[in-house]
Amino acid sequence: MNRTRTGSLLQSSWQNPLLKTKHVLFGLEVDKGLLFKLFLYVLLIDTAFIYLNPIFTMVTTMIKNAEDLTNPSVIWIPNEIYLGVLQEAWDMLNYSKGFLISALMSTTVALLQTLSCAVAGYAFARLKIPFKNFWFFCLLLTFIVPPQITILPNIIAANHFGIMQTAIPIILPALFGHGLKGALFVIIYRQFFLTQPKELEEAAKIDGAHIFKVFFKVMFPLARPAMVVVFLFSFVWTWNDYYLPSMYLYNSEVQPLSQGISAISQQLEAEAELSGPSVFQDSIKMATGFLMILPLLILYMFTQRKFVEGVERTGLVE
Repeated sequence: MNRTRTGSLLQSSWQNPLLKTKHVLFGLEVDKGLLFKLFLYVLLIDTAFIYLNPIFTMVTTMIKNAEDLTNPSVIWIPNEIYLGVLQEAWDMLNYSKGFLISALMSTTVALLQTLSCAVAGYAFARLKIPFKNFWFFCLLLTFIVPPQITILPNIIAANHFGIMQTAIPIILPALFGHGLKGALFVIIYRQFFLTQPKELEEAAKIDGAHIFKVFFKVMFPLARPAMVVVFLFSFVWTWNDYYLPSMYLYNSEVQPLSQGISAISQQLEAEAELSGPSVFQDSIKMATGFLMILPLLILYMFTQRKFVEGVERTGLVE
Protein backbone atom coordinates (compact mmCIF):
# COMPACT_ATOMS: atom_id res chain seq x y z
CA MET A 1 0.00 0.00 0.00
CA ASN A 2 2.76 2.41 0.94
CA ARG A 3 4.76 1.43 -2.13
CA THR A 4 1.79 2.17 -4.39
CA ARG A 5 1.22 5.55 -2.76
CA THR A 6 4.92 6.39 -2.96
CA GLY A 7 5.01 5.41 -6.66
CA SER A 8 2.00 7.61 -7.46
CA LEU A 9 3.57 10.55 -5.63
CA LEU A 10 6.81 10.13 -7.58
CA GLN A 11 4.88 9.84 -10.85
CA SER A 12 2.85 13.01 -10.09
CA SER A 13 6.02 14.86 -9.10
CA TRP A 14 7.50 14.01 -12.50
CA GLN A 15 4.27 14.82 -14.39
CA ASN A 16 3.62 18.22 -12.79
CA PRO A 17 6.76 19.92 -14.21
CA LEU A 18 6.07 18.30 -17.60
CA LEU A 19 2.48 19.54 -17.61
CA LYS A 20 3.56 23.01 -16.54
CA THR A 21 6.20 23.09 -19.28
CA LYS A 22 3.66 21.89 -21.82
CA HIS A 23 1.14 24.52 -20.73
CA VAL A 24 3.76 27.25 -20.92
CA LEU A 25 4.97 26.22 -24.39
CA PHE A 26 1.67 25.26 -26.01
CA GLY A 27 -0.93 26.78 -23.68
CA LEU A 28 -4.35 25.50 -22.75
CA GLU A 29 -5.53 27.00 -26.06
CA VAL A 30 -3.75 27.22 -29.39
CA ASP A 31 -3.22 31.00 -29.27
CA LYS A 32 -2.11 31.13 -25.62
CA GLY A 33 1.17 29.25 -25.75
CA LEU A 34 4.65 30.72 -25.76
CA LEU A 35 5.60 29.11 -29.08
CA PHE A 36 2.57 30.57 -30.84
CA LYS A 37 3.25 34.04 -29.45
CA LEU A 38 6.92 33.76 -30.45
CA PHE A 39 5.94 32.72 -33.98
CA LEU A 40 3.43 35.58 -34.15
CA TYR A 41 5.98 38.19 -33.03
CA VAL A 42 8.58 36.89 -35.49
CA LEU A 43 6.01 37.11 -38.29
CA LEU A 44 4.97 40.65 -37.31
CA ILE A 45 8.59 41.84 -37.00
CA ASP A 46 9.46 40.40 -40.41
CA THR A 47 6.41 42.01 -42.00
CA ALA A 48 7.17 45.36 -40.35
CA PHE A 49 10.77 45.18 -41.56
CA ILE A 50 9.63 44.55 -45.14
CA TYR A 51 7.58 47.76 -45.08
CA LEU A 52 9.90 49.90 -42.96
CA ASN A 53 13.19 48.91 -44.59
CA PRO A 54 12.63 51.06 -47.73
CA ILE A 55 11.79 54.07 -45.54
CA PHE A 56 14.87 53.57 -43.38
CA THR A 57 17.02 53.17 -46.49
CA MET A 58 15.49 56.30 -47.98
CA VAL A 59 16.14 58.40 -44.87
CA THR A 60 19.69 57.18 -44.25
CA THR A 61 20.67 57.65 -47.91
CA MET A 62 19.37 61.20 -48.28
CA ILE A 63 21.27 62.51 -45.21
CA LYS A 64 24.69 61.17 -46.28
CA ASN A 65 27.39 63.40 -47.69
CA ALA A 66 29.55 62.49 -50.67
CA GLU A 67 32.20 60.80 -48.52
CA ASP A 68 29.67 58.54 -46.77
CA LEU A 69 27.96 57.69 -50.06
CA THR A 70 31.22 56.45 -51.56
CA ASN A 71 32.31 54.64 -48.39
CA PRO A 72 31.06 51.00 -48.53
CA SER A 73 31.47 50.59 -44.77
CA VAL A 74 28.81 53.25 -44.07
CA ILE A 75 25.44 51.56 -44.52
CA TRP A 76 22.85 52.75 -42.00
CA ILE A 77 24.34 55.41 -39.75
CA PRO A 78 26.30 58.18 -41.54
CA ASN A 79 29.35 59.73 -39.98
CA GLU A 80 27.89 63.19 -40.54
CA ILE A 81 24.31 64.33 -41.16
CA TYR A 82 24.13 66.28 -44.42
CA LEU A 83 20.89 68.11 -45.26
CA GLY A 84 22.02 69.65 -48.53
CA VAL A 85 20.40 66.89 -50.60
CA LEU A 86 17.09 67.38 -48.83
CA GLN A 87 17.25 71.13 -49.48
CA GLU A 88 18.04 70.55 -53.16
CA ALA A 89 15.12 68.13 -53.52
CA TRP A 90 12.86 70.68 -51.80
CA ASP A 91 13.86 73.34 -54.32
CA MET A 92 13.64 71.07 -57.35
CA LEU A 93 10.15 69.95 -56.36
CA ASN A 94 9.04 73.52 -55.63
CA TYR A 95 7.67 71.78 -52.59
CA SER A 96 5.52 74.53 -51.12
CA LYS A 97 3.53 74.99 -54.32
CA GLY A 98 3.37 71.27 -55.13
CA PHE A 99 2.27 70.42 -51.59
CA LEU A 100 -0.52 72.99 -51.70
CA ILE A 101 -1.78 71.73 -55.07
CA SER A 102 -1.68 68.08 -53.98
CA ALA A 103 -3.35 68.85 -50.65
CA LEU A 104 -6.17 70.90 -52.22
CA MET A 105 -6.79 68.36 -54.98
CA SER A 106 -6.69 65.33 -52.66
CA THR A 107 -8.85 66.95 -49.98
CA THR A 108 -11.47 68.12 -52.49
CA VAL A 109 -11.71 64.72 -54.16
CA ALA A 110 -11.83 62.93 -50.79
CA LEU A 111 -14.61 65.17 -49.42
CA LEU A 112 -16.71 64.87 -52.56
CA GLN A 113 -16.34 61.09 -52.70
CA THR A 114 -17.07 60.76 -48.99
CA LEU A 115 -20.47 62.40 -49.53
CA SER A 116 -21.46 61.23 -53.01
CA CYS A 117 -20.43 57.60 -52.46
CA ALA A 118 -22.40 57.59 -49.18
CA VAL A 119 -25.55 58.61 -51.06
CA ALA A 120 -25.00 55.89 -53.69
CA GLY A 121 -24.15 53.27 -51.07
CA TYR A 122 -27.28 54.08 -49.07
CA ALA A 123 -29.41 53.84 -52.21
CA PHE A 124 -28.01 50.40 -53.07
CA ALA A 125 -28.41 49.19 -49.48
CA ARG A 126 -31.83 50.56 -48.50
CA LEU A 127 -33.88 51.98 -51.37
CA LYS A 128 -36.01 50.12 -53.87
CA ILE A 129 -34.59 51.18 -57.22
CA PRO A 130 -35.72 49.83 -60.59
CA PHE A 131 -33.10 47.43 -62.00
CA LYS A 132 -30.99 47.85 -58.87
CA ASN A 133 -29.08 44.62 -59.47
CA PHE A 134 -28.26 45.72 -63.01
CA TRP A 135 -26.97 49.11 -61.84
CA PHE A 136 -24.90 47.42 -59.14
CA PHE A 137 -23.41 45.15 -61.82
CA CYS A 138 -22.52 48.26 -63.82
CA LEU A 139 -20.91 49.68 -60.69
CA LEU A 140 -18.74 46.58 -60.37
CA LEU A 141 -17.74 46.96 -64.01
CA THR A 142 -16.42 50.47 -63.34
CA PHE A 143 -14.31 48.98 -60.56
CA ILE A 144 -12.97 46.15 -62.74
CA VAL A 145 -12.32 48.08 -65.96
CA PRO A 146 -8.89 49.82 -65.77
CA PRO A 147 -8.85 53.60 -66.33
CA GLN A 148 -6.42 53.20 -69.24
CA ILE A 149 -9.28 51.87 -71.34
CA THR A 150 -11.58 54.86 -70.79
CA ILE A 151 -8.96 57.60 -70.62
CA LEU A 152 -9.02 58.46 -74.35
CA PRO A 153 -12.75 59.35 -74.55
CA ASN A 154 -12.41 61.22 -71.27
CA ILE A 155 -9.53 63.29 -72.68
CA ILE A 156 -11.55 64.01 -75.83
CA ALA A 157 -14.51 65.13 -73.72
CA ALA A 158 -12.32 67.30 -71.47
CA ASN A 159 -10.70 68.90 -74.52
CA HIS A 160 -14.14 69.53 -76.04
CA PHE A 161 -15.33 71.36 -72.92
CA GLY A 162 -12.06 73.27 -72.62
CA ILE A 163 -11.07 71.96 -69.19
CA MET A 164 -7.74 70.39 -70.15
CA GLN A 165 -4.68 71.67 -68.27
CA THR A 166 -6.90 72.05 -65.18
CA ALA A 167 -7.79 69.85 -62.21
CA ILE A 168 -11.50 69.84 -63.11
CA PRO A 169 -11.40 66.46 -64.97
CA ILE A 170 -9.88 64.90 -61.84
CA ILE A 171 -12.24 66.53 -59.34
CA LEU A 172 -15.51 66.43 -61.31
CA PRO A 173 -15.96 62.59 -61.35
CA ALA A 174 -15.72 62.55 -57.55
CA LEU A 175 -18.82 64.76 -57.39
CA PHE A 176 -20.82 61.87 -58.87
CA GLY A 177 -19.25 59.08 -56.82
CA HIS A 178 -16.94 57.92 -59.58
CA GLY A 179 -13.31 59.02 -59.69
CA LEU A 180 -10.38 56.95 -58.49
CA LYS A 181 -11.71 53.73 -56.85
CA GLY A 182 -15.15 55.35 -56.39
CA ALA A 183 -16.93 52.03 -56.89
CA LEU A 184 -15.04 50.52 -53.96
CA PHE A 185 -16.17 53.37 -51.71
CA VAL A 186 -19.81 52.81 -52.72
CA ILE A 187 -19.42 49.13 -51.82
CA ILE A 188 -17.93 50.06 -48.44
CA TYR A 189 -20.89 52.32 -47.64
CA ARG A 190 -23.37 49.73 -48.91
CA GLN A 191 -21.84 47.08 -46.66
CA PHE A 192 -22.03 49.42 -43.67
CA PHE A 193 -25.64 50.52 -44.22
CA LEU A 194 -26.75 46.91 -44.65
CA THR A 195 -25.63 46.20 -41.08
CA GLN A 196 -27.71 49.00 -39.55
CA PRO A 197 -31.11 48.16 -37.99
CA LYS A 198 -34.15 49.08 -40.09
CA GLU A 199 -35.98 50.27 -36.96
CA LEU A 200 -34.00 53.53 -37.08
CA GLU A 201 -35.42 54.43 -40.49
CA GLU A 202 -38.90 53.26 -39.60
CA ALA A 203 -38.94 55.40 -36.45
CA ALA A 204 -37.80 58.45 -38.43
CA LYS A 205 -40.48 57.87 -41.09
CA ILE A 206 -43.16 57.55 -38.42
CA ASP A 207 -42.10 60.99 -37.17
CA GLY A 208 -42.71 62.35 -40.66
CA ALA A 209 -39.14 62.48 -42.00
CA HIS A 210 -38.74 62.13 -45.76
CA ILE A 211 -36.02 60.05 -47.36
CA PHE A 212 -33.43 62.85 -47.54
CA LYS A 213 -33.94 63.74 -43.88
CA VAL A 214 -33.68 60.08 -42.91
CA PHE A 215 -30.35 59.85 -44.68
CA PHE A 216 -28.75 63.12 -43.58
CA LYS A 217 -30.14 63.20 -40.03
CA VAL A 218 -30.15 59.52 -39.07
CA MET A 219 -28.08 57.22 -41.29
CA PHE A 220 -25.25 59.43 -42.50
CA PRO A 221 -24.12 60.51 -38.98
CA LEU A 222 -23.96 56.82 -38.04
CA ALA A 223 -21.58 56.13 -40.92
CA ARG A 224 -18.58 57.87 -39.34
CA PRO A 225 -16.40 54.71 -39.37
CA ALA A 226 -17.08 54.27 -43.09
CA MET A 227 -16.52 57.99 -43.69
CA VAL A 228 -13.06 57.81 -42.09
CA VAL A 229 -12.07 54.80 -44.22
CA VAL A 230 -13.38 56.32 -47.45
CA PHE A 231 -11.83 59.73 -46.82
CA LEU A 232 -8.38 58.33 -46.02
CA PHE A 233 -8.41 55.87 -48.93
CA SER A 234 -9.51 58.57 -51.36
CA PHE A 235 -7.01 61.11 -50.04
CA VAL A 236 -4.05 58.72 -50.19
CA TRP A 237 -4.89 57.34 -53.64
CA THR A 238 -5.41 60.80 -55.10
CA TRP A 239 -2.21 62.08 -53.47
CA ASN A 240 -0.15 59.21 -54.91
CA ASP A 241 -1.85 59.14 -58.30
CA TYR A 242 0.43 59.99 -61.19
CA TYR A 243 -1.52 58.63 -64.14
CA LEU A 244 -4.47 61.05 -64.23
CA PRO A 245 -2.39 64.22 -63.58
CA SER A 246 0.01 63.18 -66.31
CA MET A 247 -2.93 62.90 -68.73
CA TYR A 248 -4.88 66.04 -67.85
CA LEU A 249 -2.18 68.34 -66.43
CA TYR A 250 0.57 67.78 -68.97
CA ASN A 251 2.57 71.01 -69.50
CA SER A 252 0.32 72.78 -67.00
CA GLU A 253 1.33 75.13 -64.21
CA VAL A 254 -0.78 73.00 -61.84
CA GLN A 255 1.76 70.34 -60.95
CA PRO A 256 1.10 68.03 -57.96
CA LEU A 257 3.99 66.39 -56.16
CA SER A 258 3.49 63.03 -57.86
CA GLN A 259 4.06 64.62 -61.25
CA GLY A 260 7.01 66.65 -59.99
CA ILE A 261 8.86 63.52 -58.87
CA SER A 262 8.65 62.05 -62.36
CA ALA A 263 9.93 65.30 -63.89
CA ILE A 264 12.89 65.36 -61.49
CA SER A 265 13.77 61.76 -62.34
CA GLN A 266 13.80 62.59 -66.05
CA GLN A 267 15.87 65.70 -65.39
CA LEU A 268 18.48 63.75 -63.42
CA GLU A 269 18.74 61.12 -66.14
CA ALA A 270 19.21 63.80 -68.80
CA GLU A 271 21.95 65.47 -66.73
CA ALA A 272 23.64 62.09 -66.22
CA GLU A 273 23.78 61.54 -69.99
CA LEU A 274 25.35 64.96 -70.56
CA SER A 275 27.85 65.27 -67.73
CA GLY A 276 27.96 61.79 -66.23
CA PRO A 277 26.19 60.39 -63.19
CA SER A 278 26.39 62.35 -59.95
CA VAL A 279 27.13 60.77 -56.60
CA PHE A 280 24.00 62.47 -55.23
CA GLN A 281 21.67 61.25 -57.99
CA ASP A 282 20.14 58.41 -55.98
CA SER A 283 20.10 60.55 -52.83
CA ILE A 284 18.01 63.24 -54.55
CA LYS A 285 15.54 60.60 -55.73
CA MET A 286 15.34 59.25 -52.18
CA ALA A 287 14.79 62.75 -50.80
CA THR A 288 11.99 63.54 -53.26
CA GLY A 289 10.29 60.25 -52.43
CA PHE A 290 10.56 60.97 -48.72
CA LEU A 291 9.09 64.45 -49.12
CA MET A 292 6.26 62.87 -51.11
CA ILE A 293 5.24 60.35 -48.43
CA LEU A 294 6.02 62.50 -45.37
CA PRO A 295 2.55 64.16 -45.21
CA LEU A 296 0.90 60.75 -45.52
CA LEU A 297 3.01 59.35 -42.67
CA ILE A 298 2.04 62.30 -40.46
CA LEU A 299 -1.63 61.88 -41.42
CA TYR A 300 -1.53 58.17 -40.59
CA MET A 301 0.12 58.84 -37.22
CA PHE A 302 -2.88 60.92 -36.13
CA THR A 303 -5.63 58.82 -37.74
CA GLN A 304 -4.41 55.22 -37.60
CA ARG A 305 -6.59 54.31 -34.59
CA LYS A 306 -9.79 55.61 -36.16
CA PHE A 307 -8.81 54.08 -39.48
CA VAL A 308 -8.34 50.59 -37.99
CA GLU A 309 -11.62 50.87 -36.06
CA GLY A 310 -13.37 52.02 -39.22
CA VAL A 311 -12.02 49.08 -41.24
CA GLU A 312 -13.28 46.66 -38.61
CA ARG A 313 -16.76 48.21 -38.42
CA THR A 314 -17.26 48.47 -42.17
CA GLY A 315 -16.65 44.75 -42.63
CA LEU A 316 -13.51 45.03 -44.78
CA VAL A 317 -11.70 42.47 -42.63
CA GLU A 318 -14.49 39.87 -42.68
